[in-house]
Amino acid sequence: MGSIAEPGSEPAKKPLGIRFVEYVKGGSISFKTHQAIVLVLTFLAYASYHAARKTTSVVKSALDPASTKYGLTFSPLEKRPVVTQNGGLRASGWAPFNGSDGSSLLGELDVAFLAVYASGMYFAGHIGDRVNLRIFLAIGMIGTGVFTSLFGVGYWANIHSFYYFLVLQMLAGLFQSTGWPSVVAVVGNWFGKKKRGLIMGVWNAHTSVGNITGSLVASAMLRYGWGWSFVVPGIMIASVGVSVFLLLPVTPKSVGVTDPDEAPESTTKQPLLVSSDGDMKLRPVGFVQAWRIPGVAPFALCLFFTKLVAYTFLYWLPFYISHTAIDGKYLSSETAGDLSTLFDVGGVAGGVLAGHISDRLNARATTAAMFTYCAIPALFLYRSYGHVSLSVNIALMLITGVFVNAPYALITTAVSADLGTHGSLKGNSRALATVTAIIDGTGSVGAAIGPLITGYVSSSSWSAVFTMLMASALVAGLLLTQLVVAEVAAKIREARQRSASTTAEV
Repeated sequence: MGSIAEPGSEPAKKPLGIRFVEYVKGGSISFKTHQAIVLVLTFLAYASYHAARKTTSVVKSALDPASTKYGLTFSPLEKRPVVTQNGGLRASGWAPFNGSDGSSLLGELDVAFLAVYASGMYFAGHIGDRVNLRIFLAIGMIGTGVFTSLFGVGYWANIHSFYYFLVLQMLAGLFQSTGWPSVVAVVGNWFGKKKRGLIMGVWNAHTSVGNITGSLVASAMLRYGWGWSFVVPGIMIASVGVSVFLLLPVTPKSVGVTDPDEAPESTTKQPLLVSSDGDMKLRPVGFVQAWRIPGVAPFALCLFFTKLVAYTFLYWLPFYISHTAIDGKYLSSETAGDLSTLFDVGGVAGGVLAGHISDRLNARATTAAMFTYCAIPALFLYRSYGHVSLSVNIALMLITGVFVNAPYALITTAVSADLGTHGSLKGNSRALATVTAIIDGTGSVGAAIGPLITGYVSSSSWSAVFTMLMASALVAGLLLTQLVVAEVAAKIREARQRSASTTAEV
């Protein structure tokens, strides 16, 4: 079933949950109610994706306590937390990750997950513009839940094969790749460009909410055994996936409603392309054609480096905190996982702020570049002074979260939706998932490289890791230079035209 009905056809079969609600209500659901359902469900859907994704970073320090750094000795098979010399709880480790190459192996798990995720993203976007996104998204979420849970099963099954965990991470990455193109395409179908930056900036808080939830759940479950830190988030995302299958309306046309005020762009400008035999058909935008849309390439490459920075924090921040003395003390894995959530709290504020500013300025590239450049001094300050005290660490972590996550959030939401409905497409809405997949897929390649490099470099120098992150932020900003110059030039022309108009009236 296509995600968008052809002109003149009957609305697609409504989701079972929507039909049940209408039956109980005794009438149809309004357009605004459908929009609310879309926002809530897609928010919960992607928050659960990130909650499942975040667990690995929290469990890292339990799998690999790097005990030799602290002069401690642990039994490789001991599953219970033990008390360190400074009174904190530190996990005893899990073979094969508790050896001298533990950090490298954990980095390889990250890159395996993200490499498959990035590759799958391109195919997911291509498929998403051609199938029912509700079913596609539900399958991806349930599959993610299954393989995330199986990773945790290794705890009770006493599995110590690196390849078992590697394969499961790769399969989880494949199913996770269905998420982002699907949710952005659905939201783009229901909301036009008006205030899109602010709406999607607030909506994009699902990333940070998911990270926070995943961190808190995984940290809380560690005391019962690290397996629960995977199984519980796995059950959570599978449950939300069932709700998506039952309730999510993909497009207004699929449920037979229209916007009484202003019909969404994606449903009012159906692409009518004439084929060789004269038939009027909908034709999804191809992969190569999507790359040629103005702005797609520079934003995709910018996201490569932006996401490299953001995902290095996503996967390694709890580990970094637990292995860095703050005010002369080392924190437990559980405390470090809880503390790392403040980075995502800053990310929520950054995403909303960037969306609002970009709406007011009507300048997405300038806003993204501004936050990216500000991330450089924020990273430097966090590395240099984060160890001084817990309060200083918290303050700098919040600030770093604002500037690191803001451009990432803006590009993957409002920018992707804008480019997916670019004027060059002449109203073709069936490019949303493809464009979103290209941008986020390219970013995910960077997201795979960052944690991989960190796994190898961190064992010798965390300062080198932060230098890599600052250099990446600089390159990300420079890649938007041409678009920033174009936006500034356009603003200058508009100002001159308004000035000339005012002078003429006088």
